[in-house]
Amino acid sequence: MLKVGLIGCGFMGTMHANCYKALEDKVKIVAVADVRREKAEELASLFNSDIYADGKDLIAKADVDFVDICLPTYLHAEFAIDAMEKGFDVFVEKPLCRTKEEAEKLLEVQAKTGKKAQVGQVIRFWDQYVWLKDFKEKGEYGKLLNASFKRLSPRPDWAWDNWLHTPEKSGGMALDLHIHDTDYMRYLMGEPKEVKAVGIEEKPGLNEYIMTIYKYDDAILTAEASWDFPACFPFTAGFRVQFEKATVLFEGGTVTIFPADGEAFSPVIESACTLKAGSGNISDLGGYYNELKYFLEYLENPAGENIAPLKEGARSVELALEQIEKANK
Repeated sequence: MLKVGLIGCGFMGTMHANCYKALEDKVKIVAVADVRREKAEELASLFNSDIYADGKDLIAKADVDFVDICLPTYLHAEFAIDAMEKGFDVFVEKPLCRTKEEAEKLLEVQAKTGKKAQVGQVIRFWDQYVWLKDFKEKGEYGKLLNASFKRLSPRPDWAWDNWLHTPEKSGGMALDLHIHDTDYMRYLMGEPKEVKAVGIEEKPGLNEYIMTIYKYDDAILTAEASWDFPACFPFTAGFRVQFEKATVLFEGGTVTIFPADGEAFSPVIESACTLKAGSGNISDLGGYYNELKYFLEYLENPAGENIAPLKEGARSVELALEQIEKANK
């Protein structure tokens, strides 16, 4: 049984706690920390966990096997570095960090300490996107020719201290939301040969909309993202991918294959966890459950490469920041 210390008990920390509850045969939340005492007490009461005043206190004193960091983006690097230097393996929510310099420092510290770490690039673990990567790699319908991804959300006003809407702290929508599809495209296709981006700024450094074109040798992919929609607007994410012999559409929670010959059909995509998330713009725990289960298994049997390591999170941060710069010219 692994013991985890959870740092950050807000929206995402609660999401992770619910996943750990569903994985209680593998892990126990023995310590929680949040500068908002009431948030820490709320989670601690559910899991009979020890409470620490803040993350630094937990890292210094708690008896845990690894630390899960669910703090605002601008705090990720500081606490992940501290945890690794204190000898803990680390799970860090996405994006890995706020700046390229922080990413470089994180990789340096991991190399020095040898600690295991994973970044919460959850789309790599989301059932329909896992299916798409497998579908592409099987090659049954030929090469991928072009694709379009989208991620559109109501304005996320639930963030503590309005940090998501403070560019110095969050990097804005492009680093917090759009990075999901930026990272997944890298996972699906590798590094793009060229990247172009256009966007609309809400205020300097804070995009309210971004559209990116990723050019490969024999394919073009696009992605759009925004979190500036009304509160009544449904969170919308999906993709349309054209192969030589079929087009795949993920819309409204359903994947449909439209073959060049024959009738459209929807493949059966199994989900390991269908527990509801309960708040925010996330319908169920699916991908979060999958990524944390994967990390627990990786900690117990670390042979082979992790599919969401720090170096991947670092590169996706770098590419997201590059898009922000291009979009805001």
